[in-house]
Amino acid sequence: MNYAREMLIGRWYRSDIDEDNVHFTEYAQLSVDGSFEFSFINHDESGQVSQQIIELGDWGLVGDIHFTITKGEVVDEHEYGADLADENNYHAYRVLQLDNQIFKYQHIVSNEVFILRRVIDKIGFC
Repeated sequence: MNYAREMLIGRWYRSDIDEDNVHFTEYAQLSVDGSFEFSFINHDESGQVSQQIIELGDWGLVGDIHFTITKGEVVDEHEYGADLADENNYHAYRVLQLDNQIFKYQHIVSNEVFILRRVIDKIGFC
């Protein structure tokens, strides 16, 4: 199936509990120029931010394949360049669902499934 690249442009999020029972939230900004910013936030038991990592890079969509190339990250307000020779900075996913509200995709290698929801900036008619 072919998906329109324009459908991915914008802001997305997901919130979940990982295998270690840590609550985390991911925010994704996919820009029209093919750049991305992903923010991964871990929360403690009281809901406070305990760790935040921001990844920067490029993304694309071809047919039903979504891919990302991480080129840098921000940790404790310091930006670091990514090792572009490290295969862990390259990921490909099969798009399972993409519409105005849901982006569901599966990692090609690990088969892990992710579901992001679109961030709505304006609620109502104001």
